Amino acid sequence: QVQLVESGGGLVQPGGSLRLSCAASGRTFSNYTMGWFRQAPGKEREFVAAIKWSTSYADSVKGRFTISRDNAKNSVYLQMNSLKPEDTAIYYCAVSLVHTTTQEEYDYWGQGTQVTVSS
Repeated sequence: QVQLVESGGGLVQPGGSLRLSCAASGRTFSNYTMGWFRQAPGKEREFVAAIKWSTSYADSVKGRFTISRDNAKNSVYLQMNSLKPEDTAIYYCAVSLVHTTTQEEYDYWGQGTQVTVSS
């Protein structure tokens, strides 16, 4: 059974940093795309970043967020710097066979971790 478990969320002040982690189990995902999505209150879930052999980022996070992975640990990470209040959302990790920013093409999802950026 595939499981994705996110961690690292929390409350941070504007301008601060957080590092999200997502640990996968039940299958080896070294040849899959691992991605991060987020859903803010009252808004649709949106793409944040993805990594397979290369990386992709939403324009809103370019230059502030960095996605990375450790295939030995079957894990993906999201380093978030210069956080803004508009980054407040539930952050989800997901896995896809293809390198895509389209959430419908992701096959497995975690339960999410809350990130709140507020003073």
